[in-house]
Amino acid sequence: MSNEKSLKTKNTPTAPKKRFFNVEKRFGYTMHEIWRNKMSYALVAPFFIAFIIFQVIPLVVSTVLSLFYYNILEDPTWVGLDNFVYLFVDDTLFLKAFSNTMYYAVITGPTSYLMQYFFAWFINQTPKKLKPFYVFAFYTPAMTGGIVSTVVWGIMFASDSQGYLNAILLNMGLISEPVQWLITPSYIMPITIFVTLWSSLGTGFLSFVAGFAGVNRELYDAAEVDGVTSRFQKLIYVDIPQTMPQMLFAAILQITGAFSVGATMGGHPSPEDAGLTIMLHLGDYSGTRFEVGYASAIAVVLTIIIQGCGRLAFKAFGSKE
Repeated sequence: MSNEKSLKTKNTPTAPKKRFFNVEKRFGYTMHEIWRNKMSYALVAPFFIAFIIFQVIPLVVSTVLSLFYYNILEDPTWVGLDNFVYLFVDDTLFLKAFSNTMYYAVITGPTSYLMQYFFAWFINQTPKKLKPFYVFAFYTPAMTGGIVSTVVWGIMFASDSQGYLNAILLNMGLISEPVQWLITPSYIMPITIFVTLWSSLGTGFLSFVAGFAGVNRELYDAAEVDGVTSRFQKLIYVDIPQTMPQMLFAAILQITGAFSVGATMGGHPSPEDAGLTIMLHLGDYSGTRFEVGYASAIAVVLTIIIQGCGRLAFKAFGSKE
């Protein structure tokens, strides 16, 4: 009988109470840790508050609105997944914008990323006194990219004979009449990519410079003892493992910037929509047509693309910690 009683007591459903106790215990432990590190949480609180207000809440609202037809003037009407179906099946402009954005991102993303890392590595090989000069010289195009793109590059690729590039080619006899650089559809996106790469050494580049500066110099001496002598070998076995956090940070910035490209050198609207991107298409529906529900569907698709590429970056450069 005692054995039967013991078996009954063992089989009684006490797991939910224990699970509830564990949750309550963990909550108490979490609150204790927050209070113990209250100063650290107070310092990061402004960032988290801004992140929730300007990132999380808009994302949730956009996701909900993407399931409605909403034009600001009328009450939202439930349409389910109709916005997404129309987006990928019937909206030819979105498909054009999607292909242009992918073309732009696939070229500028990896190329700019490698340029940032290479030039930061190159600066790390120079004498210490010359490093600030090189950093300033390489970073200047990123600081003045917007102004230079609209003024200098606009004059450079002007479609008349007064444009610098046309004038040079005419004087060299390579062309017989001015080329319509910013009007010809086949030239718009390549020119945009070229101008973007020219001014692409931005925040990611600075993070790489800081990453190389923080590498422990003793690791190079230890590597030489193990037979690592050339600069390329030191790059592979010392620099890259030590700059993984900066590589992840720069990759996230590059992915976000590549897929969020807005205005192109062809202007908007561009000839045959050669410069149309997802962000420009989203802006047309949200700011011009006021079809907020459909614009939210575009934003959700763009967010999924960026998040997917971001997860790949975390797998490639992130650590288990």
